Amino acid sequence: MAYDYDLILHGGTIYDGGGVAPFTGDVAVVGQKIAAVGRLDGASARQVVDVSGLAVAPGFINIMSWAPITLIIDGKSQSDIRQGITLEVFGEGWSEGPLTDEMRLEVLAQQGDLKYEVPWTSLGDYLEYLEKRGVSTNFASFVGADTVRIYALDHENRAPTKTELDLMKRLVRQSMEEGAMGMSTALIYAPGCYASTEEIIELAKVVSEYDGIYISHLRSEGNSFLEGVDELLRIAREANIRSEIYHLKAMGEKNWPKMEAVLQKVEEARAQGLRITADMYTYTAGATGLGATMPRWVEEGGHNAWVNRLKDPAIRERLRVEMTTPTDAWENVYLMAKGGENIILSELKTPQLKPLIGKTLAEAARARGKSEIDTIFDLIVEDNSGVGIVYFIMSEENIRKQLQRSWVCLGSDSPSQAPEGIFLKSGAHPRAYGTFARFLGKYVRDEQVVPLEEAVRKITSLPANTLKVADRGWLKPGYFADIAVFDPARVQDHATYAQPQQYASGMVHVFVNGQQVLQDGEHTGATPGQIVRGPGWKRKPQNSR
Repeated sequence: MAYDYDLILHGGTIYDGGGVAPFTGDVAVVGQKIAAVGRLDGASARQVVDVSGLAVAPGFINIMSWAPITLIIDGKSQSDIRQGITLEVFGEGWSEGPLTDEMRLEVLAQQGDLKYEVPWTSLGDYLEYLEKRGVSTNFASFVGADTVRIYALDHENRAPTKTELDLMKRLVRQSMEEGAMGMSTALIYAPGCYASTEEIIELAKVVSEYDGIYISHLRSEGNSFLEGVDELLRIAREANIRSEIYHLKAMGEKNWPKMEAVLQKVEEARAQGLRITADMYTYTAGATGLGATMPRWVEEGGHNAWVNRLKDPAIRERLRVEMTTPTDAWENVYLMAKGGENIILSELKTPQLKPLIGKTLAEAARARGKSEIDTIFDLIVEDNSGVGIVYFIMSEENIRKQLQRSWVCLGSDSPSQAPEGIFLKSGAHPRAYGTFARFLGKYVRDEQVVPLEEAVRKITSLPANTLKVADRGWLKPGYFADIAVFDPARVQDHATYAQPQQYASGMVHVFVNGQQVLQDGEHTGATPGQIVRGPGWKRKPQNSR
């Protein structure tokens, strides 16, 4: 028998990604692509799935994913697939390439519970390596400015020479032609904080030639929040580049009122023609490492140099003063969280320290009979790691304000993983399992912060347009069949800070490139994910000098 289509999703409530009112209809798929959207009465298909009463939407785009390594370990991407995510975008400051031999050895030496080989050197090689291993989600990556800086300057705190800057530009150009979406910075952390605005502008100009995007963890999200946004806007203007703010937030209670001014500042820039967007997650706690509690000079030279400094009593004494003295010179997560009671230890790799996972820094300090500051030093040295933490620092009111902005999408800022096996050896932030489900359940259905059709647009066509991904993010004929089918009445996050490794619920079916990856809420084991490359892939730059 000859069929009209391979698949028909029949009778669902269709949210096409455009933010318009939904309609009841069918979605038909042939191969990897959507073939028709509308009423398809009388059409036949090899597989017909009745989705009456369910929402049918484009697959969701996680513009800020930390899954490049967890997908090597387990390609099923369970925590994200079960939220409807079909595209993961990697690369906050750091990307998996380009790497020198020394950088590859450093990556291997710093591995914790997750052990993996590093057979690649370039970003393009990494992307192809991951695709060949087989993953359930599509994936993309930025090139990290930290990565190219370490390649050229190691971990030194100085400006690059002209020769070094030229090398960094060549590495960015190479990565853009290998498919990077653009370039990312993480300006709160070493070595990103060592880069001047002028250095970033020069690199961003290369990205602009390929019509890529500049995306940034701002130099400040706290005491100098407004100045951090001003820097991003300056880079956008002078490099003539589309730009996005990573995980938009105001850190520290005294800085919460600044969010209103930041939102206004961005909207004024957009009105003037700058192409500025942002992303966020749906939680009042962030996650980082204990390095964010101390001034960045102590990390110059890389991880080993940092740990060795923390063994020096004189340096510890200097740090005790700097870490407990309010300042605008650097971002002090310890003070903004108001101390160790609001900091949870989430990742330690040494077996004897793992019982501390899930405890607050204050609890750990009391148990060890040390001050909180000395406990920070000791844990970094004893674990020989950055020590992952969750810290409570943001405002629920600001989350709602941000979600209402048309130019703000979502990113989990987390790996995609599963509550099983090796992943249970470490803690997690609940955003890894719940960012998108929490948005659709808590903020859209329960609190009605935005209508569902606008919510779907914010996690589908908005990030697709931001990234200039031309054939994903909509339910349209000719687009890839990345499709999320969910029950708006049941979609819900379940991960908590106390028990973060719990799947969200309410996602019924998920298709990636036309293949079913989630069926009736259960993973099928399929791994049809593909590389999604940026606008510079195999193209000559625009306005090339």
